[in-house]
Formats: sequence, structure tokens, C-alpha cells
Amino acid sequence: MVVYLVRRLAYGVLTVFGVMLLLFVLFFGVTNPDDIARKAVGERAMPEVYVQWKKNHGYDRPMFLNTEHGVFDGRRYSDTLLFEHFRRLLSFDFGRSDNGDEPIARRLREGAGPSLSLTLPLFVLGLVLGIGIALLAAFFRETYIDRAVLLVCVVTMSVAGLLFIIGGQFLVGLLLKWFPVSGFDPNATVIARFLALPVLIGLVMGFGPDVRLYRTVFLEEMNRDYVRTARAKGAGDARVMLAHVLRNALIPILTNVVMAIPFLFTGALLLESFFGIPGLGSLTVDALNGNDFAMLRTMVYLGALAFIAGQILTDVSYALADPRVRLS
Repeated sequence: MVVYLVRRLAYGVLTVFGVMLLLFVLFFGVTNPDDIARKAVGERAMPEVYVQWKKNHGYDRPMFLNTEHGVFDGRRYSDTLLFEHFRRLLSFDFGRSDNGDEPIARRLREGAGPSLSLTLPLFVLGLVLGIGIALLAAFFRETYIDRAVLLVCVVTMSVAGLLFIIGGQFLVGLLLKWFPVSGFDPNATVIARFLALPVLIGLVMGFGPDVRLYRTVFLEEMNRDYVRTARAKGAGDARVMLAHVLRNALIPILTNVVMAIPFLFTGALLLESFFGIPGLGSLTVDALNGNDFAMLRTMVYLGALAFIAGQILTDVSYALADPRVRLS
């Protein structure tokens, strides 16, 4: 186990360096600092304004080699965009945003709370609802209940998520006036009213894929020999489904669940944007709209770290959930 984890962490470190190199090529090679300055300041600014802006944001350094320093001076290599790019990302010193000149770390801290207040209940409720309905559909397979569940799954998967958001805001928010259409208030007495509608719509959007996946896994497990043995020994339906089928179906379920956990911290882009929730998802959308390359670079990097961490957690969870799995 230890050797495997060390090897996986080594692969993860290499992947992180590859991501950082790719980000450097995209944000400083394809899009050079002059383009970033023009996007931030405006196309009609004076040349000296561009020069000062690049100096304030550290974009005035050479790309790979600073010839202003001597051959044996370490600053010849450290006082460059490439070195500064790797140093900032590895030390989590993200600097200031290109649009607004605010500290990126502070904006991340401010957006983490609203994002988690939306993604955590959405994750927990979606997991419980998906597994529960999938178990029900698998138990009543080839009946009207099973067909009705599959029909709802196909419908929710066929409709674009944007339509669910707009339709939910119009029907539940404007016509019925049950919940606010948009906005966010962290006050514990009213936060549930602002989150109820986006959580409900998020559950509907993720209903189809999760239920169909879990139902397929449960049906495969129900045809195993151990299920027939358990029934022959007199085990009831509830015990068979919960103690045997569900337990042995944990591997594919964990793959879906554990990979989703790291991305709870990166927010839900569509839901946060349309419902006015000032989380990390809406922060990413604002960075896209405002050409904030520093913020985009940070969010892509954090998303890559979350994905790599999810991969490692998934492998470890296999061994913890199923004693038959050995990591080597």
C-alpha cells in the first residue's frame, strides 16, 4: 500500500508539473503579456500605461532568460516569467487579479463558503436520492416502477441544464414565488431560502446519469451467485439489497462519488452564475467574461490539483471498501 501510494504521488507530482507547463504555454506563449495588458487596460491606452501595468503585475520579465544579469548570476534564470509562474503556483502565492487588482487568495476564501453551501447539500442529497431510487428501480426491475424511473432519467438527460434553470426560476420563483429567483445571504435564518431552488434544480439535472449508472451496477450484482445463495438461505429482500447488493456495488459507486468530492470546492458554474451565488463557480465565469487571466490560471490549476487528488483517493477507497482489492 505504502509503495503504491508513493508511486501514485510521484505520478501526481509529474502531472502537476505538466499542467503548470501547459498553463504557461497557454497564458504566456499563445497569449503573451502584451495581449493580457491590452485586455485589462483597454485597446486605446497609452504605451506607457501598458508598460506600467505589466510592471505592477510582474509581466515585464523575460520569458525564459533574463540577459540583464550575468551568466553566473542566479537571477538570470529566476527573474523570468517561467520561474515566477512555477514559484507562484507551487507556493500557492497567486498574486493579484488582472481585472480589479484584488488579492486572488482573498477572493478564493470569500468564494469558498458560498460554493460549499451549495455543493455540499447538492452532493449529499444527490447521492442519497440516486442510490435510493436506483435500488428501488433495480428491485422492481421490468415493472412499471422501473420503466417510469428510466423514463424520467431519459427525459432529464435529454433536456439541457440551462432549460431547467430558466424554467425553474420562472415557474417556482416568479409564478409560484416559493423561493427567491437569485441572490445569496449567508445568514443562517434565510440561507436555506436562497439555496433551495438551485439545489432542487441541481438534483434534477444530475438525477438521470447517477440513477442509470447505479441501477445498472445493482442489476449486475443481483445476478451474481452470492445473491442467489443469500436468498436460498432465507435472507429477506431488504437484507439482500442493502447488505449484499449495495455493499458489493461500492467499487463503481465510489468511483463516481470520490471523483466528485474534490470538485465540491471549485463550485457549480451554471447554478452560481444564474442564481447570483458569489462562489468559486461564478468567480470563474466572471474571470472568463472579464479576461482575468490570472484568476483563470489559478482556477484551472486548482481544478487540476483537485482532479489528481480525486484519482488517488479513488484508488485508496477501493482497497478500503473491498478487501479483495490489493494495491501494488
